[in-house]
Amino acid sequence: MASTYHYRLPYPLPLTAAPPAFASRCRFPMASTGPLAGVSHDAGVTVSTSESVGQNDLLIVGPGVLGRIVAEKWRQEHPDCKIYGQTATTDHHSELTKIGIIPSLKGPRVDQKVPYVIFCAPPYRTDDYPGDLRVAASNWSGEGSFLFTSSTAVYDCNDNGFCGEDSPCVPIGRSPRTDVLLKAENVVLEAGGCALRLAGLYKKDQGPHVFWLSKGTVDARPDLIISMIHYEDAASLGIAIMKRKLRGRVFVGCDNQPLSRQEIMDRVNRSEKFDGKFEGFTGTDGPLGKRMDNSKTRAEIGWEPKYPSFTEFLGLSN
Repeated sequence: MASTYHYRLPYPLPLTAAPPAFASRCRFPMASTGPLAGVSHDAGVTVSTSESVGQNDLLIVGPGVLGRIVAEKWRQEHPDCKIYGQTATTDHHSELTKIGIIPSLKGPRVDQKVPYVIFCAPPYRTDDYPGDLRVAASNWSGEGSFLFTSSTAVYDCNDNGFCGEDSPCVPIGRSPRTDVLLKAENVVLEAGGCALRLAGLYKKDQGPHVFWLSKGTVDARPDLIISMIHYEDAASLGIAIMKRKLRGRVFVGCDNQPLSRQEIMDRVNRSEKFDGKFEGFTGTDGPLGKRMDNSKTRAEIGWEPKYPSFTEFLGLSN
């Protein structure tokens, strides 16, 4: 059986919004009667009525690796804002407090809504991911921006072909993994939020290269193409999108320099920045990947990555 790295999935419409230049082709009818129908008010972040809500206050649902980088960059631009972090447990609340994030658990619904909300929580820790997105939408004031970090896994391509923002998605019913993401996206889009579909996230000590290096030899085909984006770049793109205050849009986050599994690990070995040496991939069959391109996102948002490729991140030349 092939050894598989599970990528982070990463998992009110104002009438003044301009018509989208490109939108998701993956939306489908939901059973709700409105954008926030079925919202459970037994979850959310508590904002005291005695506190005034700042115009740049931010709620991060799922302040893990990506969420904390978002918080750091947001704070640099808005030093006087309040940043809230909603978590599933209290395990990391002390850590969040130390870095200036006000932590909370699921609990009473908000008394005052927040102008900026970014949802970074993965789908595997909940039984109702779309429901969690409805709760996040209920915590949004409708000002600023509401952004959901989704995944490029939703695109219907497994032959190493090219995909862009408006490429076809996996049909609903084919895959539980993509079903949950597409249903969550639909909740966000109906609420007037935006979805950012992220490619494989990485940094030096996290990502598929770390997993494969720890194994030495992996029973998977070496020619599967992987699109990637550094955590810092995913955060900066998310912030750039939120600052635009767009509504009901779908964007893609990637570095536009996809590599095969073999190419990734060849570069890891060449870089001499890691302990150990990767020996190789031994698989010969199975589906392939996709070559993501986010040229439309870059042109509209005016964004470029700090790390143009995994190769350059490692200090190597292409």
